[in-house]
Amino acid sequence: MKLHKNLLIGLHTAFSEALAEDKYADKVLERVLKSNKKWGGRDRSFVSETFYEIIRWKRNYEYFIGKPLDKDSIYEVILAYLLNNKMEFQMYDEFHGISVSKLKDKIKKDFPTKAIKYSIPDWMQTRLEKELPDRWEKEIRALNVKADPILRVNTLKTTKEKLINQLKEDHVEVEAINGYKDALRMTFKKNAFRTQAFQDGLFEMQDASSQKVVEAVDVQPGMKVIDACAGAGGKTLHLAARMENKGSIIALDIFDWKLQELKRRARRAGVHTITTRVIEDTKVIKRLANSADRVLIDAPCSGLGVLRRNPDAKWKLQEEFIERMIHTQKEILQSYSRMVKVDGILVYVTCSILPSENELQVKEFITKNPNFVLLYKENIFPSDSGFDGFFIAKMKKISI
Repeated sequence: MKLHKNLLIGLHTAFSEALAEDKYADKVLERVLKSNKKWGGRDRSFVSETFYEIIRWKRNYEYFIGKPLDKDSIYEVILAYLLNNKMEFQMYDEFHGISVSKLKDKIKKDFPTKAIKYSIPDWMQTRLEKELPDRWEKEIRALNVKADPILRVNTLKTTKEKLINQLKEDHVEVEAINGYKDALRMTFKKNAFRTQAFQDGLFEMQDASSQKVVEAVDVQPGMKVIDACAGAGGKTLHLAARMENKGSIIALDIFDWKLQELKRRARRAGVHTITTRVIEDTKVIKRLANSADRVLIDAPCSGLGVLRRNPDAKWKLQEEFIERMIHTQKEILQSYSRMVKVDGILVYVTCSILPSENELQVKEFITKNPNFVLLYKENIFPSDSGFDGFFIAKMKKISI
């Protein structure tokens, strides 16, 4: 596709806003697309893909131009992207003064470091090499591939087969994924949120790895389940569907606005077994002590396992933040595990690939809490699954 002048200006606007305001890429892009309503589907796709790919491979393009991506180098980075991908373009005035021949020569050269090659911060390479010495390169390669859109069928309202047929009528092509009971992969890019099926609550967007969490929680209709870090409720709603809207789910979070979003989504999904509680102090946890058949802790983490869909996160993430998260995870595991009753199940989950956030946390918890036994643990690596990176550990409480 040829880069037209209005698309070039739109890309510049998106990067300018992202750099100036340090906003998340998806929000910036959403504003830019809304302000250019005359763009057709191909134009919008081109701008979206170019924007995200430059963010994903930012260190590559900074190496090509020999300087950081900032407000003064946006057009140079865009030109480097066009040359690197052998795209058709005109030498607009905005490209004036940029040497195409020098860029082409630089693009042909090898990258001097693996951090630049894989487009990650230097500290991230060091950390990954230390924690995953035998597999970090193949994981970061997998995390640099754009994520497929994955749907989760709301089995309270429809079946996988019925949803496939209904979406086909809306020109949304999906396919089943072997080994994932409720998951469908979109095979043709289209805004599924505009379909009647979405408005009717027949599906949610949820990565396949995230959907595996409910298998470990192993809920049954009539149980009392606590989703201790519920957020906006993707996994909460999946649990409710597996429980056939029977029993009770208590969704906890420290942010009320996330729980309000969960309530809105629950209404659309036809779920009426969820109650929400904001964690404002330790009293909420104490009142629920030894009461739940199942407790899910989808712990706050680095998010290194979901960089495929959030490529800008790797430029915002700091190693100090990971250390704070590790400390927070320890506290949450110790505190929230008290809500599990004897013979109940505790499931600890992160969307990270770092052992320090995953199996090492569980090992330390089991050592300090011999009344819990580890039943199962799984590292879901992007290079193996083709989906997001997740860690899941299932533990049983055998005594007070």
